[in-house]
Amino acid sequence: MRLHVCLRPADPEWASYTLGVFVCHSCSGLHRNIAHISKVKSLLLDPWSCSELEVRTCRLDQWIRAKYERKEFMYVERQEPYSAGYREGFLWKRGRDNGQYLSRKFILSEREGVLKYFNKNDAREPKATMKISSLNATFQPGKMGTAHGLQITYLKDNSTRNIFVYHEDGKEMVDWFNAIRAARFHFLQVAFPGAPESELLPKLTRNYIKEGYMEKTGPKQTEGFRKRWFTMDDRRLLYFKDPLDAYARGEVFIGSQENRYSVLAGLPPNTQGSHWPFGITIATPDRKFVFACETEEDQRGWMSAFQMVVSRPMLPQDFAVEAYFKHKP
Repeated sequence: MRLHVCLRPADPEWASYTLGVFVCHSCSGLHRNIAHISKVKSLLLDPWSCSELEVRTCRLDQWIRAKYERKEFMYVERQEPYSAGYREGFLWKRGRDNGQYLSRKFILSEREGVLKYFNKNDAREPKATMKISSLNATFQPGKMGTAHGLQITYLKDNSTRNIFVYHEDGKEMVDWFNAIRAARFHFLQVAFPGAPESELLPKLTRNYIKEGYMEKTGPKQTEGFRKRWFTMDDRRLLYFKDPLDAYARGEVFIGSQENRYSVLAGLPPNTQGSHWPFGITIATPDRKFVFACETEEDQRGWMSAFQMVVSRPMLPQDFAVEAYFKHKP
């Protein structure tokens, strides 16, 4: 697509919250046709969350520098070796227990199929090893409180593990992000031979569908409601005591409506103990999950996110995840 910048009105009514650009009504239609790259919303009619309003400044700034300052798009030899298959360096990593950021050595190796980090520079064994097959990375400067903060997630014993890292140099952090995406791309090319690039690109890394606070109660719906931080990551709804916790307190799988999953506004009859008045009930084939939102706007936002998930047909790999959730200890 040759249209890089919308030059129509001075007061556009649409914006791409994944690219961080404003567009006119005509260009918004073009962006909807490339939904795997750009997602648009109306500035006047659609609700916006804080995470959507937060422009991906680090990525956008480095894209501009790569194009106009380093001229990487004009001179191939100036392009960074994102797809070299190996990257090594030091990043500031948040401690799991104390929350302190300490310098840690990271190695990304496509040959080994892993991203790993070491607590000591001369350590022979890594502190953690993350398989590229389940790796995800998304910029989270607002949540982390650092300008170039990156949240890395992977599956450990089929549960989600969070790692929060940053670097003072925005270019270094974006280079790591692109290296992870390149490694994911090469992995997916092997995992799905013959699949077109257009199908693989959305799978490289993903932003969360929605994040924020809700209250939750237990399976009997007689326990007290507790405030938790929730993250909707594809079909996994994770909840944490703190947004920067390494591990979730729990995870909920949300399937499709064809497989008897549904989302309803409100709380079941006789539900007590919620401090917030705007309820949401997620019904699964096995049980109901009950949540409460502080405001009606929050409720609408979460309802929209959940409805988007249940209205999407399940893929073969989704059934495998669902089976694990049903039989996990």
